[in-house]
Amino acid sequence: MSNSYCYFENRECKYYPCHKGIEEMNCLFCYCPMYTYENCPGNPKIKEKDGRNIKDCTDCIFPHKAENYSAVNEFLKKNRKNI
Repeated sequence: MSNSYCYFENRECKYYPCHKGIEEMNCLFCYCPMYTYENCPGNPKIKEKDGRNIKDCTDCIFPHKAENYSAVNEFLKKNRKNI
């Protein structure tokens, strides 16, 4: 896949690849915009640390798959938080 408005891959990033198990990684969502949502469509794990629940997205590749670009945007539109 080539770089476009919905896909960008930065193989020169010192953290690339930041997730294992994916050949083409969409780096547009390097920091997942769904991290703060409990009901995101990815597959995060919840870990307890110091009595708090922490969302661990280490094994989640949902926002990094090119075919999920539209799903991420639709999720954010439907679940947008008022800041």
